[in-house]
Amino acid sequence: MGDDFAGRDHASVRFPPPLVGVLAVLVGYGLERMLPLTAAPPVSSSVRWGVGGLIVAASVAVLGVWPFVLFKRSGQDPRPWTPTPELLIEGPYKFTRNPMYLMMVLVCAGVAVMLASAWVLLLSPLCGRIIYLTAIRYEETYLERKFGDSYRRYKQQVRRWI
Repeated sequence: MGDDFAGRDHASVRFPPPLVGVLAVLVGYGLERMLPLTAAPPVSSSVRWGVGGLIVAASVAVLGVWPFVLFKRSGQDPRPWTPTPELLIEGPYKFTRNPMYLMMVLVCAGVAVMLASAWVLLLSPLCGRIIYLTAIRYEETYLERKFGDSYRRYKQQVRRWI
């Protein structure tokens, strides 16, 4: 789990995490079309789209836009392969260390509801696991190395996901 770029001021994230969510939805949708697991639930498509759309919109607003604004306000770049000059511990960072990654998983779940796709829903937790393996673990190593005890205290107070 080492950080290959230990001497550089950034986490060694090499794959854009949003692509994990996009791939989960696309693969799940493809699997649903080829090997459907269930018929559509006994609710109208407008209800599914409304509930799923609400999940997506709330996730994007609270866990995507809000953290993005905090990054920009602090002069930081939200891309995980750029330097982190300071820890953000306000807004959604008070209840999750990874709001943007949590948003990606919840957007997958919201899309699953909208499409009535059991496959997309099943791939949503896998999306979170892959994001952990390709980004979060490297970010945590980098932040712990850079901020030491202050980051370790933050990790003790705030959960990785929720």
